[in-house]
Amino acid sequence: MHPAAEHSPLGKSSEYVSTYTPSLLFPIPRAAKWAELGVSAQTLPWLGVDFWNCFELSWLLPSGKPVVAIGEFAIPADSPNIIESKSFKLYLNSLNQTVFESPAALQACLVKDLSAAAGKPVGVQIRSLAEVQGQGVVGLPGVCIDELDISISNYEQPQPELLRCDSTKIVEETLHSHLLKSNCPVTGQPDWGSVTVEYRGAALDHASLLTYLISFRQHADFHEQCVERIYLDLKNLLNPEHLTVYARYVRRGGLDINPYRSTGQVTQQNVRLVRQ
Repeated sequence: MHPAAEHSPLGKSSEYVSTYTPSLLFPIPRAAKWAELGVSAQTLPWLGVDFWNCFELSWLLPSGKPVVAIGEFAIPADSPNIIESKSFKLYLNSLNQTVFESPAALQACLVKDLSAAAGKPVGVQIRSLAEVQGQGVVGLPGVCIDELDISISNYEQPQPELLRCDSTKIVEETLHSHLLKSNCPVTGQPDWGSVTVEYRGAALDHASLLTYLISFRQHADFHEQCVERIYLDLKNLLNPEHLTVYARYVRRGGLDINPYRSTGQVTQQNVRLVRQ
């Protein structure tokens, strides 16, 4: 377990607070998990962002009438802290009986509080249900590797030694899988996700990638660290000219978390998959 997570509200009974309480936000430093991967804030080998989507965003107009909307948050991947997800939910719930003059006033409040918790500026969008409904759902790009015939029996820890490539052949391709699963390091609850790998480098053996991804199945870690581990293991293997790894996770508690890590600036849009 991350040492700071022991003191978070995750996995504990929590009082429902329905009026604005920014102190509910619980930041967890990224540095300890970065150190496990052999990197630091000064040596990060990726650029990226964590997209969070909130489907339980509500507040009151000055008339007392409630509003519902969907919140989209972009947390820089190099921010000093992640925000523990249950504390994020509790904070958002604290807006339910709070009056805001306008969506712009709420947005400014969210930017202020979330940026303070993350330690870097956080992007915030408040979107209407009609707007998000009109966007619909999309599929992941590239080739799905889920139908490959593989055998695996060890699910406790990620196994980078399973990955194989042909270093004599350079390819540019996009692969994806919907079979990513890991567990919350605090509660043990399952986290379900779909992951995409885009790269130009030594030709990656597709079956070995699928076996490797499935080896996360009983691994306990936060979403962000799982994606960073996948990114580093592939980077070490492929020595790529370009690499992007991103995962889109199924929501829990009205929130989904979608980490993107890349050798270049993240250009993907925050779009929804069928399980989201």
